[in-house]
Parts: sequence; C-alpha cells; structure tokens
Amino acid sequence: MEFTTEQESSYNGLENMSVNEILTNINKEDASVPASVAKAIPQIEKLVAVAVECMKKGGRIFYIGAGTSGRLGVLDASECPPTFGVPFDWIVGIIAGGDTAIRKAVENAEDDMEQAWKDLQGFGINEDDVVIGIAASGTTPYVIGGLEQANKTGIVTGCVVCNSGSPIAQEAKFPVEVVVGPEFVSGSTRMKSGTAQKLVLNMISTAVMIQLGRVKGNKMVDMQLTNSKLVSRGTRMIMAETGVNEQKAAQLLEEYGNVRRAIESYNHH
Repeated sequence: MEFTTEQESSYNGLENMSVNEILTNINKEDASVPASVAKAIPQIEKLVAVAVECMKKGGRIFYIGAGTSGRLGVLDASECPPTFGVPFDWIVGIIAGGDTAIRKAVENAEDDMEQAWKDLQGFGINEDDVVIGIAASGTTPYVIGGLEQANKTGIVTGCVVCNSGSPIAQEAKFPVEVVVGPEFVSGSTRMKSGTAQKLVLNMISTAVMIQLGRVKGNKMVDMQLTNSKLVSRGTRMIMAETGVNEQKAAQLLEEYGNVRRAIESYNHH
C-alpha cells in the first residue's frame, strides 16, 4: 500500500534552490495544513466527546507515539498542567524508547509491538482511561500494539494519523485522519504531518479542558503562576473580573495563589 506520507515531494532539486525559494516553498506547503485539519473536525469532535466522558469518570488521556509523534504527545501533555492547573497525570505523553528519546532517537524503539502496553501498565491504566496513538504513517508497531491491547481490555482508543486507511486508524475506535500530502523533503513527516498533529493535539486537549470547566470566559483562570509574566496576567484577570485596583488584585492573587479562587472568594464577600 502506497502511503501519502512516503510519497515523493512535489519539489525537486532542493539543493539548487536559493534560501528564499526553500523558505517560500516550505511555507506554501505549510499553508495547506489547517485546511486538511478542518476536514477532520467531525472525527476530532467524536474523540473529544468520548474523552470528556471518560475524564468525568476519573479517567486520563494517554498519548503514545514514536519519534516526532511521540515528542508532540509529550509536548502537549506537559503543557496542560501549567495552562489549566490540572494534575500532571491527567494527560500523559509516552514516547517509544522512554524520555531519553525526546532528545535522541532510540534505535528500533518504534518496532516493538509489546512495549507500549508495558509502558501504559506502568501508569496503572484502567477502563476509564483513553489511549490516543499518534503516528504520521499510521503504521508504527509500537502504537499498533498499544492500541490492540487497550481495545482487548475495553479501553477507549483514538489516534491521530496522516494517511488514510492505515492499520492504526483501523485499530482505533475513534480515528482522526489528517492527510496533508507529500512532504517538502520526501518522507520528512516532522514537517506538515508534525504540524497537523500539533494542531490536532492542541484542539483535543484544549477542547477537553474547556469542557471540564478549566477555562472561564476565555481566560486560563486555573493556570499555574510560575513566572512574573503570568502573575501580571493573573492580576489583570482579577481586576477585570472584580473591578478592584491593581494593588488589591495582586494582594488577592498572593493570598489565594490562583486566579479562580481569588475571584470566587472576592465575589462571595
């Protein structure tokens, strides 16, 4: 089966292009990605809806992937606690080859059918959880094996892939397929495929967190205040919501350590 992600680039003689031509052509390819993602919204919607139901029962989301796909899962998962103030184990990113593989490619890690399930069991995975396999090709053995075992155990499965009709999409109960076409550098799926996956994972985690009540209006009221920029942002949020001055808002934030609690306590007085 010939997969789009492996097809030859529409461009040739890349080494003869000027820097401007290289950048312009990459940008032209990148511009097509959001339109491909838009076509997958009905699929993404189903996956988000089921993930919200599972999380309301106390479940978690696990992203599993290898290489670029694994890294993007780890990235999205690690950004949820600071953004939404949720425990770090609500959304978990697992990469084939373990955390070393975030920085350095681990040889053959993606070819092991058994390892993803072992990795998931390390987190005490259960039937309230959701496993989302991420793979540009849709053929990564690490991900296929993990989804197969999750399905056998009655755990909800989803995926984000960039080919249509792939083994991973067939295995996942809630597949998301974003077909972005051949890459600028043939087969370099860290490019358009990676961008598509980043967009979809942002959509999944953000939509889930909003549905779970972690955003108020359009603000990250549960964000962690880990630097002065975020403290200033939090102070402005409190001023806007309560009408108090900056000094009072800063004092409330200091006292409650969280925008939501500061606003709620002030409004209750």
